[in-house]
This record gives sequence, C-alpha cells and structure tokens, in this order.
Amino acid sequence: MNLETPIAVAIHDLTVAYNHKPVLWDIDLEIPEGVLMAIVGPNGAGKSTLIKSILGIQKPLAGSVLIYDQPFSKQRKKVAYVPQKGSVDWDFPTTALDVVLMGTYGSLGWFKRPGLNEKKAALEALEQMGMLDFRDRQISELSGGQQQRIFLARALVQQAEIYFMDEPLQGVDATTEKAIIKILKLLSSKGKTVVVVHHDLQTVPEYFDWVTFLNVKKIATGPVKHIFNDDNLTKTYGINYKVSLQTK
Repeated sequence: MNLETPIAVAIHDLTVAYNHKPVLWDIDLEIPEGVLMAIVGPNGAGKSTLIKSILGIQKPLAGSVLIYDQPFSKQRKKVAYVPQKGSVDWDFPTTALDVVLMGTYGSLGWFKRPGLNEKKAALEALEQMGMLDFRDRQISELSGGQQQRIFLARALVQQAEIYFMDEPLQGVDATTEKAIIKILKLLSSKGKTVVVVHHDLQTVPEYFDWVTFLNVKKIATGPVKHIFNDDNLTKTYGINYKVSLQTK
C-alpha cells in the first residue's frame, strides 16, 4: 500500500450507543482502497455496529463517515452489503435468481424493472458463485452455504467499489468458504475494497491482507503482516494470547 492509495472509507470520532451504553467509542479509522480487510474482536465488540454505522443503518451519537470523501447517501451506488445470514427472512417466497436481481435495483431506480442486461448479469454472478443450476430454486430450499452464495452473488451484481460483509463465512461448509474467499480475493485484486466481519482468527493471515482489531474502541489497524500479533490479540480479547500463526 503506497502513500498515494486513495482512502475508500474515512471514519472520524465515531461513537454509537444502545440504551445509553457505548457500543463504539471515538473510532478513527481509514480504510485504503483495494484492501481485503477483516474486522475482528470479541462478541459485543461493535463489529456489526461499525458496518451498520458506515451504511447509515445505525445512527451514531457523534462522528462522521465518508465514502470517497462524500457522505454515504451520495455514494450509495458504490457500496454493496451482505448482512448476517441470521438477519434474513429465508422463508420469503422468492427464487435464487430473483434475490440476485434485487442487486440491480439500485442502479435501475424505483420505477424500472430488470431487463435482459440485468438478468444476464445476475446469471453471470450466479455462475461465478457456482449456483447457476439453482437459479429457479426457492431460497428456503437451499442449504446455509448455498444461501450465503446467493447473497454474495447479489452483492457481485451491484458492481460496487466497496463491499461490506457481516460474517459471510459463519456456518458455511469448507467448499463454500473457499469459494467465497476466492471471490473476495479476486475483487481485491481488481482494486475493490472488501471489509469483512470475521471470527476465525486462525484464518486471518491466510485470507486477509489488512485487519482491524476492535473492542468498543479501535485497538489497531493495518497490514496483517505488521499488526496481527500476540500483543494486539491480547489487548483486544483481554486474555494472554499466544498464536502460532504464519503471517505472509
């Protein structure tokens, strides 16, 4: 990462509270363009809240968030979001293809329906995720890993510049995990910025090139090879951490 790399996301003095209890406190964070970054921390650290605050889903008590130097409201089309799988109503009667097509709505506007170009893009995204054969399947009939692939395909079809993903690897099988990571690395190699809430510390050095340690406050952020170490793990999780992890 060189000094001239643009800042994709700039967070300044961000504080968020639930029922008067701080969940995020005075967060300053800059995310460079093109990184594949993990956000790690214990349960209740504010990882999901941080993403929701960036996206305007959660209103902060104080602070600001800029996407390429503009408020999110002006940069909405540049951003794609994959929520936690548990927050989605999987019983909603719709097909895999229809879910992916929803990713095209932002560029179409409210009054236009997806046409041939949008359907082609949706089918290509399904194929990229290995889910083309399931395009007419009801989402309630899919396995957890298949459902996650569908939501990633929906994000891909948005052709965004920045992708936020909340625990996309949670509860998926090994094959799906490898498929998702392959796509995330491909996006990053194309200059896209990918921010992932992640829980498996063992895979951070293998999967990501940047990491942010979070526990209500920001503990550290930067390249994995520089800051993914026992000291920052101990500061973040509050216990003595000894990891035998090979960083790149």
